[in-house]
Amino acid sequence: MALATGVAVANIYYNQPMLGIIHRAFPGSAIPGLIPTATQIGYAAGILLLLPLGDLMDRRRLIVGQFLVLALALVLAAWAPTAAGLLAASVVVGVGSAVAQQIVPFAASLAAPESRGRAIGAVMSGLLCGILLSRTLAGFVAAQWGWREMFGLSVPLALSTAVLMAMALPRGQPSARVGYAEALRSLAHLWRHEPRLRIATLAQAGLFASFSVFWTILALHLEGPPFHRGPDVAGLFGILGAAGVFAAPLAGRIADRRGPQLTIWIGAAAVLASWAIFGLIDTLGGLVIGVVLLDFGVQSALVSHQHVIYALRPEARSRLNTVFVTGMFLGGAIGSAVAIVAWRLGGWSAVTLWGAATAIFVIALRWINRL
Repeated sequence: MALATGVAVANIYYNQPMLGIIHRAFPGSAIPGLIPTATQIGYAAGILLLLPLGDLMDRRRLIVGQFLVLALALVLAAWAPTAAGLLAASVVVGVGSAVAQQIVPFAASLAAPESRGRAIGAVMSGLLCGILLSRTLAGFVAAQWGWREMFGLSVPLALSTAVLMAMALPRGQPSARVGYAEALRSLAHLWRHEPRLRIATLAQAGLFASFSVFWTILALHLEGPPFHRGPDVAGLFGILGAAGVFAAPLAGRIADRRGPQLTIWIGAAAVLASWAIFGLIDTLGGLVIGVVLLDFGVQSALVSHQHVIYALRPEARSRLNTVFVTGMFLGGAIGSAVAIVAWRLGGWSAVTLWGAATAIFVIALRWINRL
């Protein structure tokens, strides 16, 4: 399941390091610049519209079906004759990639309560690997062979993962007996009546904003003084950031033994410390230390927050995850958008202040609402 989440979520980020090559493939068109946004929109739509189905039908069938849709979308992307065709295929790639978020609540449902944190941590390790290493893989493949070949390589990965899930997963019986429209309406009900869900969502949105601030600006920062480094170096930071993978199982074990609140505090403090390092030690060494702390903190809090929300209503875990992940990605979008403005107005110093502010927001939120 960890492998499957990584394979799925990676498809959202393959296009980012390949944009320059895709632009050259469609000269004179501004459409390629919209491809990352289109993929993210598809991913958000898949989370909002498909994730609640996990409570209403056999999760194994749903997961396998989404991987097959993802494989078809990747075929269309690899063969797209026009930029508009590639844009449309990218939306469907995003929808199919949302299967990663179907797997996480399924893992929580299969685990015993005393080992739920470890199960979530293991699966989230795969998801973080997919996010961080996808850019490195896509940049290498595209530079050696081309962007179409990267999408083509992803097709057998998606198909083989569909087969793996069909063989490995048990059937998942529906946990709720409601209609689809009622399931969608219940998202607002869960938000209003579950304060722990609200706090967890807002806090993780703030931490994911911090995560997005760094990764949005990193390549721009490395291009200028004192670094003068290219996108290849920025891609290597994905490997360094993957050190945060080790945080997930550790956070899960601590959450199982001592409760999730401790690791949430540790995670928020690590994120704030990372921005202090970014601001005070503006060297490659400072960036290396800071990115390990940043990803460790975000991942630790993410696993612990999911431990909290999955314990609220076992029959609604997919819908709880819908609310949580949607809020988290909205936080990431806000973090990225403000980071671009901060970069233009005040450079790296302004970016570090904004990144630190997102972490301080989370610490203040957790202190005021000690739930």
